[in-house]
Amino acid sequence: MWWFQQGLSFLPSALVIWTAAAFIFSYITAITLHHVDPALPYISDTGTVAPEKCLFGAMLNIAAVLCIATIYVRYKQVHALNPEESRIIKLNKAGLVLGLLSCFGLSVVANFQKTAFFVVHVCGAVLTFGMGSLYMFVQTILSYQMQPKIHGKQVFWIRLLVVIWCGVSAFSMLTCSSLLYSGNFGTDIVQKLHWNPEDRGYVLHMVTTAAEWSMSFSFFGFFLTYIRDFQVRKHSIRFMQTSLRWNKRSCYSQVSNLSEN
Repeated sequence: MWWFQQGLSFLPSALVIWTAAAFIFSYITAITLHHVDPALPYISDTGTVAPEKCLFGAMLNIAAVLCIATIYVRYKQVHALNPEESRIIKLNKAGLVLGLLSCFGLSVVANFQKTAFFVVHVCGAVLTFGMGSLYMFVQTILSYQMQPKIHGKQVFWIRLLVVIWCGVSAFSMLTCSSLLYSGNFGTDIVQKLHWNPEDRGYVLHMVTTAAEWSMSFSFFGFFLTYIRDFQVRKHSIRFMQTSLRWNKRSCYSQVSNLSEN
């Protein structure tokens, strides 16, 4: 049996591969047709002009569905392994809401191009990256709460590093894009798809686009950490549930024996 045939591990794998393919195909098409510059365009710019915008929108809509499925399976898995931990249950529900909002934002970004519906597109990007970053943060906290009984320390540290990577990228993108779109570098920046090194704001533009791509890669890296978790099958989850309940009963009996003595 191949690794992606174990449990539901194909879901995060398919999500990352499909979304990366959407970015790559739209980028290649936009570059081939000279619609954007090869050097670090905005991800959204590669899906602004036809025909690549059709491909970009269709593939990202499917990616949003895959993301919803992945987030929901993760939610059910955490709930099944921690049916009595109130703190973990609340965090898990919060993570589900944040993840679904991020998926909705991804669909908005796919269907409303920056040059045509700038405000709507930006709102979708804020939902995608903002809620997505918070989702990753919540899941990292859950990984910490669930170690070492369910998660190993290695999983927690990997996810923490990815969250820090995402946070640094988000801060860089937010800071530079705020300066770039402040109005000091012209009013045609929203419609601008081609940049020259001599243009005002070129450095801010490059830093912003690099941070956007970096942040997207951090999302890919985070969802890839789900592969090992999703390889767990139903009978393994039931066994882990039984073991956790047995450990709790043993602790309760030991405490009661000590109190009686």
